[in-house]
This record gives sequence, C-alpha cells and structure tokens, in this order.
Amino acid sequence: MKPISFPIAVVISLATVGTAAAQQAQTPGKLATLFEDVFGPTGLVVNSEAVLPDGTTHSAHFNSAFQSNFTQFNVALVSQLTALPLPSPASGFTYAFDSATGTFRRTTRSFGPILSDRAETIGRGQLSVGFNYQHFSFDSLDGVDLSTVPAVFTHDDFQLGGGRLDVVTTANTVEASLAQWTGAITYGITDRIDVSLAVPIVRTTLSVVSNAQIQRIGTSDPAIHFFHDETARGGFGDHKQFFGQGSASGVGDLIARVKANAVREETRALAVGVDVRLPTGDEKDLLGSGAWGVKPFAALSASYGRLSPRANIAWQWNGRSVLANDVRAGLTGELPDQLFYVVGTDVGVSERFSLALDLLGQHVFDTPLLVERAFTVGAGERTFADIDFVTGSIDALAGSAGLKINVAPHILVNFNLRFHISGGGLQDRLTPLVGLEFGS
Repeated sequence: MKPISFPIAVVISLATVGTAAAQQAQTPGKLATLFEDVFGPTGLVVNSEAVLPDGTTHSAHFNSAFQSNFTQFNVALVSQLTALPLPSPASGFTYAFDSATGTFRRTTRSFGPILSDRAETIGRGQLSVGFNYQHFSFDSLDGVDLSTVPAVFTHDDFQLGGGRLDVVTTANTVEASLAQWTGAITYGITDRIDVSLAVPIVRTTLSVVSNAQIQRIGTSDPAIHFFHDETARGGFGDHKQFFGQGSASGVGDLIARVKANAVREETRALAVGVDVRLPTGDEKDLLGSGAWGVKPFAALSASYGRLSPRANIAWQWNGRSVLANDVRAGLTGELPDQLFYVVGTDVGVSERFSLALDLLGQHVFDTPLLVERAFTVGAGERTFADIDFVTGSIDALAGSAGLKINVAPHILVNFNLRFHISGGGLQDRLTPLVGLEFGS
C-alpha cells in the first residue's frame, strides 16, 4: 500500500458512530464498504483548527488518498471471500444399468469424494439430495497475518519534509469468517448425463480493529496533530483505537451443473461438464460474487478394488463485479480468473465406510497481492512496518481428508477437514465440514 496522505497542520480526530467508551466503533451499512466506512468521512476524520494566511480555517476529511490506496485491500480480501469452493454435488451412490440382470448395480465400492469430483455419473433416473455445512475462519491474506496488518499514513506532499514528516502508524486486526450451508440435488437424465443444482446459504462476518499512533517526526507541538482524547492533557492524544464490524446472512450464488461421461470403461471413466454460477447472492454484503461465472471441468477416475483414484482440472471464468473495483461508486471490474486442479483417491474401507483424500491446487490470475514492506522516514531514518500492493498471480495448495459413513440404506454422513499447505491468497488453516446425503 502506498503511504496514505492527509493535509498538514491538522487535528486528527476519530468521529465515529458507536457507544463504546474506550474505543469508537463504526457499523457499516454493507460489509463490502466496511473499510471505507471505518476510515472514510464517517470514520477516521481529518479536521483542522489551523488558521491559514488568508485568515480562513482549513478542514478536510481523511478519505481521498486512504480510500484510493486501501481499496485494493478491500478488493484483495472480499473478491476471494466470495469465491470459496462449494462441496462437490457428486453423489456417493453411483449406478449403471446391467442389461444382463435388468437391474442397476453400484459402479464403485467407495462413496466418492467430498470436495472434488469423480467421473462416474449417478445413473439414469437416480436422485441424490445432500446437505453440507463448512466454516471458514481466515488467518492470512497472501501470507500476511490478518491479526497484525500494519499501515502507515502520511501527509499530503510528504516528500517536501518539515512538519509534513509526521506520520500515523496503525496496527490493524482483521477478522473474516464465513459459515456456508449448502444444499445440493443431483438427477440422472441418462446413464451418462446428470444435472445438479447447489444452493448455498451464507453467513459472513467481518470486523477490523485499528490502533493508531501519531509519530511526531516533523513536529513537537502536541496541538498540531492529535486525536481528541478527554483523558489526555489538553485533550491532545497521541493514540486511539477504532473499529468497525458487521455480519450478513442470506442466499449465496447458485451453481447449476451438467456432467456427462465422455468415456466409460470397466474400470476407468472420463467426464466433462460445466458449472454455471448465478449472481444471486448480495455482493455488497459479501454473500455472493456479483458476477456470472462459468467453470468447464474434466474429471478422470478409476476403480481398482477398494481404491478409486481421480484427477480433476477446471477453469473458472468470472465476469465483472463491483467487488473488483469501487462498491460505493458502483464501478465494476473483472474478478480474477482461476485454474483448479486436484488429485486424490477414495478408499472403500468396508461396505459402510470409505475415506476421501485429496490434494487441491489453485492458481489465481492477475489479482492484487498484499506484501509487507519497511517504510523509512525522517533524517534519523525511522522505520515502520507497512504494506503495499502489487498485481500478480497466486498459487495455493491445500489438502483434504474426510470420511463417509453409510449409516442407513441410501443415507451417508460425511466428515471432512480441509487444511492449508502452502501458497497465498485468503487462507484458513483448517476448515471443518459435516454433511448428510440421501440417495435413491
């Protein structure tokens, strides 16, 4: 992030809406504008009591440079927050018609994947209904710990020196979590083609706490730059804490899918398909992406006794959304496209129990990347921690380990843990999932 600027000879005050005594809180109208609400005209406000040479007083808000730069943090965070993977709608029970016996038979001995896909289709006339819950509590963005995000704010014309060298350093804690309930239904149109619909119900929670400190490098008079603080001498405070928080619940983006067997042999199968994402979730409350999405994919799988290995590859094309630009102004930008790849296997431990193991890869193209840097100021070259943004691509790798239990005829219970291995982007160290599936 570039240094944030504000006018010289100002009084810095935090005029926020809230009732907390030790800190000032801002509750945003929409989650996608939380950062702007906290640091913009109704949050962190820049005022001035200085008298200009012409006898007038100057006042200004702390918003123009901050918002133009920190908007990229918003883009980097929220565009990924609404692009999380849904559990696979692939049925745990797959069948093929046996013409010799005139009946349907199970095509695999295991109960299939949880977060990936296998090539087998559900079978003509077969129906599967599933329900899964997973919870994300994010720890880092591009390797930067979200509990300790630094940011340095500077004067306008900072490079001219003098009194303009005073800076405000901040230590920011960002908490972002998402609870996702997903219902999915799959129906077999033919022996080789099935269709699915996934309906997510989402609850998103987002908060930011910022501890700001005035660093007096260019001035020594506490009356020139200060936070209003009734407990400080003369009301001139050097530090202040402020925060914003909010949550929202509702229907997310619906996913419609069609999958078809391109090749089906005795022990191997290849399927191709496409997922279409409908922008049904409220993107301004981070319940949806705000953009259409199309994801063609291919799934290769095999069956060797109790072992059913698989590999997937998919390309996610995304349309335009305000989450990739300026939500408040209604300006849209392209959400980054993504490449997904998976290798994994099912293990049919017994007739009623199977394991699902996956290695999940993701490549995100041309997205804002958060990086940490050192910011140096003044003749004494005082150095503070800061952040910046560059445009680039993200690679991330995660693992998944789960189990499926056949607790009753045609009923499966699913448990899964997804864990971060390496790479950037918005990451959760450990994501639990529980689910229930009914198959005809």
